[in-house]
Amino acid sequence: MFKMRCAQSLCVIGLCLWTAVVIGRQAAPPAALSDALRTHVKNEQFYIVTSIRGLPLGVRGELQTLWGSGTLDIADPGVEFQSGDTIGNRLLPTRRLVAAGCSRDNHCLVYYERAGRPSAWLVTLFHWTPDVTRLEFAGIAPAGLKTVEDVRKAVLSGAIKGRNSVW
Repeated sequence: MFKMRCAQSLCVIGLCLWTAVVIGRQAAPPAALSDALRTHVKNEQFYIVTSIRGLPLGVRGELQTLWGSGTLDIADPGVEFQSGDTIGNRLLPTRRLVAAGCSRDNHCLVYYERAGRPSAWLVTLFHWTPDVTRLEFAGIAPAGLKTVEDVRKAVLSGAIKGRNSVW
């Protein structure tokens, strides 16, 4: 009995340490767009990305890190995910891509919906290269953006607000 409780306690401690490591690895997304980055994004042309697989590997990896998930927990546009009556269905992703685009100078904007009550719409802006990808900006976005150009305009207008506790 004692050995069993010790084993259970060690498992709980291990899980807590693992969770702390995962959370500690997640860099807090920047809450404001710098003037230099704002000017840069204003002059960029973002080419439409129509699916998660269309995003660079580095961007997909950083999304996974941001979300603290072992998988890329996001559905493509128009594909079913956890929302409404399906919240809690572990067979469905908790996020769905709405719009995304990447520029020639390696910036990618990703706008997605996260299931919950209420749902949340979020934007991330990454700079990626084959060697390193970094999150440059992220925040809570208004619902209803349809295209990557809508997302770019929302970022530039200041419509993207603060940080979210769950990405």
